[in-house]
Amino acid sequence: MPLRLKCIMDHLNEVIAEHKPDHVAIEQVFVNVNPKSTLMLGQARGAAICTAVLNNLSVAEYTALQIKQAVVGEGHARKEQVQEMVRRLLRLTGQPGADAADALACAICHAHGGLGLGALSTAGYRVKRGRLI
Repeated sequence: MPLRLKCIMDHLNEVIAEHKPDHVAIEQVFVNVNPKSTLMLGQARGAAICTAVLNNLSVAEYTALQIKQAVVGEGHARKEQVQEMVRRLLRLTGQPGADAADALACAICHAHGGLGLGALSTAGYRVKRGRLI
């Protein structure tokens, strides 16, 4: 596991260096049926958070319910609904994979709520109930 955590940190450092983000948004860990999986996820999140902090980036955390509410408008939305709304909101030509959609949904949630709509340019978009459409 330590080598995997180093791999996560190394690759995130590369992404941060290349794209120079201003913020980091991450999903809060949930208690899974399998405690070992939950622990491994927590370690991976910790590596990601540490990498962001070491790069002087602020980190915002959101629950799955908050993310789904921000993107779909329903906190108990199915994965397929999240994927479709991410595709529509970002005007993607294809359907993103489940993990990619989750990551993009977290970023959309941060843009909608964590930063406030005034923090990002909303030119060319309509806003309905606090969401970009």
